Amino acid sequence: MIDLHTHSTASDGTYSPSELVHLAKKEGLKALALTDHDTLQGLKEAYETSQVEGLEFLCGVEISIKIEGPGHFHLLGYFLTPEIPSLETTLLSLQKARDKRNKLMLEKLQALGIDITLEELENIAQGEIGRPHFAKLLIQKGVVKTFQEAFDRYLKKGAPAYVPKALLTPEEGINKILQSGGIPVLAHPITLKLNEKELSNYLAKLKELGIKGVEVYYSEHSKTFTEFLYTVAKRLDLLITGGSDFHGTNKPDIKLGRGFGNLKIPYEVFLKLKEALEKISS
Repeated sequence: MIDLHTHSTASDGTYSPSELVHLAKKEGLKALALTDHDTLQGLKEAYETSQVEGLEFLCGVEISIKIEGPGHFHLLGYFLTPEIPSLETTLLSLQKARDKRNKLMLEKLQALGIDITLEELENIAQGEIGRPHFAKLLIQKGVVKTFQEAFDRYLKKGAPAYVPKALLTPEEGINKILQSGGIPVLAHPITLKLNEKELSNYLAKLKELGIKGVEVYYSEHSKTFTEFLYTVAKRLDLLITGGSDFHGTNKPDIKLGRGFGNLKIPYEVFLKLKEALEKISS
């Protein structure tokens, strides 16, 4: 098994970077990538732990991208080294915008009569604060019973406490990763909420902008949708990647390397991605 889409406490996961690597080794994974949201902060710890564990490891990131319509667009970036100064500068600006967003969401919840504080959120997150941490705190406070209820009532787009996120355009995000010597990959195409014709055309457009791959294997992709993506990726000569989007207990139904239990990502996917990266760096 391999898993090229995971999150740690450096963003909105519940395992520290080193704990995530230990779990991957325990679960029998042959290769792992850490792709935290808008940050590289957990990569050095994860990379160093992977060297001790003897686990093949790829450094990565997941960046939120601006898109019109009901869906959302995340861009995965893969690279060989844990520190990319030029990319780090861009991500730091996104993190500052995220901090501002969190404070605005907190103020909106407080205005609704919900007694929560920034300190409580920081204690839960132990790192970057995201909407899952708001949801967890709302559950702890007894305001809602489930994550889904927290998002539906307060946190999703259009809900009372929602605040739009600062986003890069597709071209900006793709160029930042390319300029950093990395490989940009469209994450979980299912969340774009496009039909097959629209998605096929959009992938062709993204390739013109410089995207190099698409996440074909993913926890929420059906067998039919996976086969469709595989066919389009081959036709467009895009790299094929895959991952569970593991967040630990923040997404308790998704297991590392297995997704909902039936995710199977070929080891060949990791090898081809690594080969592409090594050609860039050589």
